[in-house]
Amino acid sequence: MIRSLRIDNFALIEQAQIRFQSGFTVITGETGSGKSILLNALQLILGERANFQVIGTSRDKSVVEAEIDIQNFDLKAFFEINELDYFDTTIVRREIYKQGRSRAFINDIPVQLNVLKQFSSKLIYIHSQYNTLELKDKEYQLRLLDVLSVNLEARELYGKKYRSHQENKKSLTDLQERYAEASQKQDYNSFQLEEIQSLQLDSTDFEQIQSKLNSAENAQDVQAAYASIVEAIDGESGMDDLLNRLLSMGLQDAKGDERLQEFKSRLESVRIELKDISSDAQSGSEAEDLDPEQLAEFAEKMDAFNKVLFKHRLQNQEQLLELQSELTGSSESLDALKSQVEELEATIAQEESELRKRAKELHAHRLKNAPKISESIRVSLDALKLPDTVLEFQLIQSEELSKWGSSQLEILFSPNKGIPAVPIHSAASGGELSRVMLALQNLMSKKEQLQTVLFDEIDTGVSGDVAQKMGQLLKDMGESMQVIAITHLPQVAAKGGQHLSVRKEAINDVTRTFIQELDDKERLLETARLMSGDQINEAALENARALMS
Repeated sequence: MIRSLRIDNFALIEQAQIRFQSGFTVITGETGSGKSILLNALQLILGERANFQVIGTSRDKSVVEAEIDIQNFDLKAFFEINELDYFDTTIVRREIYKQGRSRAFINDIPVQLNVLKQFSSKLIYIHSQYNTLELKDKEYQLRLLDVLSVNLEARELYGKKYRSHQENKKSLTDLQERYAEASQKQDYNSFQLEEIQSLQLDSTDFEQIQSKLNSAENAQDVQAAYASIVEAIDGESGMDDLLNRLLSMGLQDAKGDERLQEFKSRLESVRIELKDISSDAQSGSEAEDLDPEQLAEFAEKMDAFNKVLFKHRLQNQEQLLELQSELTGSSESLDALKSQVEELEATIAQEESELRKRAKELHAHRLKNAPKISESIRVSLDALKLPDTVLEFQLIQSEELSKWGSSQLEILFSPNKGIPAVPIHSAASGGELSRVMLALQNLMSKKEQLQTVLFDEIDTGVSGDVAQKMGQLLKDMGESMQVIAITHLPQVAAKGGQHLSVRKEAINDVTRTFIQELDDKERLLETARLMSGDQINEAALENARALMS
């Protein structure tokens, strides 16, 4: 239950500290006094997104803080999962700033809004006037039936598997699109791969082939060069002949001169080196020419190689090998994609089979429990002065699966005896819808074991004895949970164990909203005011005493 609520610089509330009691608490105030401000502050605690226009004028931020008793709700696992400090009395705080920032805290530890919403939704439910319209919503109707038939666990399990199934179907669509795109490219890729593989890159050295072709083109010039070297050394009047004559004649008498002797030794070494050069050059000049057929084959290979290089804008054999590997991998990837598509199709088919089985079980459970729930609602509505009401759950099983099964539901309603039941959205008046929603919320609160339920003018459209019955039902609900009701009816206000009054007042030309807990005397006066207006007479006081007794 909510133990206290602190509001600081929020809309017209400069500062308020509200202590809530267990049981049934009523909140009253004139139209425009600021009751909706209190409701908006509580919605921040529930993790709703902030409206930064509600920040007051005294500071650049607003703070809403609630102290909540959670000791009987087995939430320690939630705190452990989200790495939060657990206390039986937990503090939830929201801070919103004029700069457009918002922060949320649980026991002074910052949390994301989705964590705060998950936490608060387990404890507090706010029923506003908008929620009455939910009764006309098909999804809400189905959830209502499942809550009241204690079918939530099976419903949530089905929903989890359905979401997984939808994700797999989306993944399959993506895979199929990728496979189709890859298939379109496959023919072209296969042609490219075949063309490259024909070059036999793994067993052919095209750089060596090019070198041989280059050598063949220059063979005649090379042989002539070799011959020139041989002629220069060994030819008539060649270097060898000149050195021989020099050594045999010019340096014969070198024995008497050490320096000439050294020259003779060096020239003999030169002569030996020149003879070696001449011998090697002779071998080069006598080398056989390459086979013309082999040269033609080499030229053909190089033409094919260079054509493929140019086609793919590559520079060398290594890059072409990399492309060959990529194209081979592309073919293998297509096969892998095909296998993935087939495996996922099989998984989806199996999932759909299981979902249909679970959807059938959900539908059978709903059919079985719908008459019992209709009877429970009828009893509750009888107490709210709708004795002849018929409220039925019309269920049809569809072939199409949805996120909550295959059931299609229509709530049929008739408030009067002898009038055929028709869809509730076209039959119930505002006052009737309010009573139906209160009866349903009473039953649902017990099933969901909520700590706190806040009703925002659930009594809209009713008066007199019906209003008194609604007030009594709210008081009865307060015996097993904390019930807070914003009301404008004295019959409802009179049943509250705690009464909070909201008023608006101008102080020093500044309008402020104040929230005050009323004592017994003030409660009597407020209840009388709700009946007679500001001019409270003795008759109104007597009626108020009677209502409060």
